Amino acid sequence: MARTRAVDFEEKQRGILASAATVFAEVGMEKASMSMIASHSKVSKALLYHYYPSKDALIFDIVRTHLTELESAIETADRTDVLPQDRLRLLVKAVLKNYEGRDNEHKVQLNGTSALSQEQLTELQAIERRIVKRFSGVIRDINPDLSKDKPLLMPVTMSLFGMMNWVYMWFRADGPITRDQYADIATTLILEGVKAVR
Repeated sequence: MARTRAVDFEEKQRGILASAATVFAEVGMEKASMSMIASHSKVSKALLYHYYPSKDALIFDIVRTHLTELESAIETADRTDVLPQDRLRLLVKAVLKNYEGRDNEHKVQLNGTSALSQEQLTELQAIERRIVKRFSGVIRDINPDLSKDKPLLMPVTMSLFGMMNWVYMWFRADGPITRDQYADIATTLILEGVKAVR
């Protein structure tokens, strides 16, 4: 007979994921151990293994959860009833808002996936592709020439993701601008720059 889940299973699981992301971000994927993660999570090693049998399983679930929640936030913010320029601005703001307080998870996404299986990578890449496709579709609506003779749509789209994905390296909540203000800056750079891309 299968064991039933504890009432607080998902709450504990989220706590473990957050703690594991912190440990991975602080000491790196290689140096992090299940013992360190259990200690930081304030759970026994046996309980940690009940939730996750390996570091790889933890890394995968951290990244999958991060990407799934990001995709959901983007879907919620997207509005097809507004001008493409305004739609792009809403999407960029949704990404940067979603990244707030998730620097550790973002670092795991950027640095930890080399340890994952091809099957796990395929699942994560499918989410990433859907997110990128949504952005590239909006950028194409802004400048249809990007997808004509020269395939420039993807380089422009990925340039925007470069601005968003590395914001955690320098952005500070007590700095000179807010996340929303930076979202406007990044969007404006794309909107103005995309006009000159031929």
